[in-house]
Amino acid sequence: MQYERIKATQLLDKVTTAEEAASFIKHGMVVGSSGFTKAGDSKLVLDALAKQVRPDPFKITLVTGASLGHGMDGKLANAGILAKRMPFQVDPILRKAINNGSVLFIDQHLSESAELLHNRNLPPVDIAIIEAAFIERDGSLVPTTSVGNSVTFAALAKQVIIEINTKVPEEIYGLHDIFQPEDYPHRNVIPIVAPENRIGRRSIRLDPQKVVAIVFSDVQDSPADIAPPDLKTTAIAQHLLHFFEQEVKKGVLTDRLLPLQAGIGKVANAVLSGFQNSNFYDLRMFSEVLQDSTFDLLDSGKLTFASASSITVSSACYDRVFGNLQKYKDRIVLRPQNISNTPGLIRRLGVIAINTAIEFDIYGNVNSTHISGTNIMNGIGGSGDFARNAYLSIFVTQAASKENQISHVLPMVSHVDHTEHDVDILVTDVGLADLRGLAPRERAQVIIDHCVHPDYREALQSYFERAKQERGGHTPHLLEEAFSWHTRFRETGSMK
Repeated sequence: MQYERIKATQLLDKVTTAEEAASFIKHGMVVGSSGFTKAGDSKLVLDALAKQVRPDPFKITLVTGASLGHGMDGKLANAGILAKRMPFQVDPILRKAINNGSVLFIDQHLSESAELLHNRNLPPVDIAIIEAAFIERDGSLVPTTSVGNSVTFAALAKQVIIEINTKVPEEIYGLHDIFQPEDYPHRNVIPIVAPENRIGRRSIRLDPQKVVAIVFSDVQDSPADIAPPDLKTTAIAQHLLHFFEQEVKKGVLTDRLLPLQAGIGKVANAVLSGFQNSNFYDLRMFSEVLQDSTFDLLDSGKLTFASASSITVSSACYDRVFGNLQKYKDRIVLRPQNISNTPGLIRRLGVIAINTAIEFDIYGNVNSTHISGTNIMNGIGGSGDFARNAYLSIFVTQAASKENQISHVLPMVSHVDHTEHDVDILVTDVGLADLRGLAPRERAQVIIDHCVHPDYREALQSYFERAKQERGGHTPHLLEEAFSWHTRFRETGSMK
């Protein structure tokens, strides 16, 4: 039965084991792998590569859509075969290797990887591993639960390994909208004016002569880590929903809002889940990832349509979606990430972007990637694609953590991913700061008044007042104190 998924019969003789397929990957190669936030990634070939006895040296550069599942990045890091990794990861083992310098990491806007490859600003992809539900008669690939950068890998890689995942039903055909913009200088308009517009193919073009191996798998995607809303995430959601209600009262938004984007994680899920008990309706999403909350909103009738690049859900939600795919198929679409995250579309559609910060400062600069300015957590992902181009750029985080020993609102962020120019709204469990139309000194006071945990408000107010008196300037700072909170935490275990 599984061979029926290879409809291009000239490729039947390419079926082999994961171990044989992995042997095509050689030292020094640039390897492209499908996968976006643990969805639609290589399940077997990369795993076989990590387990193989290899010559010394053996190093590869691995490029994906975003993060891989099943601990794959950690397995590859432990095997010592990663020289360089891009553009995103979430694995604790790989994170440690990046931070100790044994793996080089390029933290990249998710919309840019495909662009840089097409523009030949990165080394060419030697071999690609792409997960598919099946192979069409013309050799094209029907993706599984993500598209990511697979369209670019299929077009540009010299060789291609296909993993056919029989766990994904063939009924997934038609869920994808595969569109590849022209290369410069011949690029045309991307004709999407609403999230539900479908403009491309249902499968990924692939020259069958590139295929060197086909491997069958029946491994489900790694489940998303979904935490139920807690007091802090619920408070953040309530502050944000109240803000949207006020925007409707002012007449600048309607009860349908504008297309929504939300980053991954429990805060984003809590915010989206909050819409179920709101007055908003006929909502649409133009995002990167469809999470559990997306399907909850679809089921509740609040959400009409959702566009993204992957489906990353819990095990229970996976069974709900793929056990009843026809229910959702006409209301969701998966696109390449250089479409789902393309700046021009984000601005054209007027997306409301909601992303998570690690910390932000009193002037509205946001750090979403680094701890104490040095150690990376995951990466910028698509938050920058959306923040700079959104109708509303919103960042959320808890006001304080670790029994309030860490303040997430600081005099100055230790690393800047999103400058004050790209940030409209900041939200913590304490409150919401609307920064639109405010100069730096005004922004600082609004943030101190509305977002700071009570344990730190007096200290931040003191810093701001003394900075104005002693240094002045457009953006008052005391440079000798700007990072003292981080230093104090490193030395004492508390920012207090």
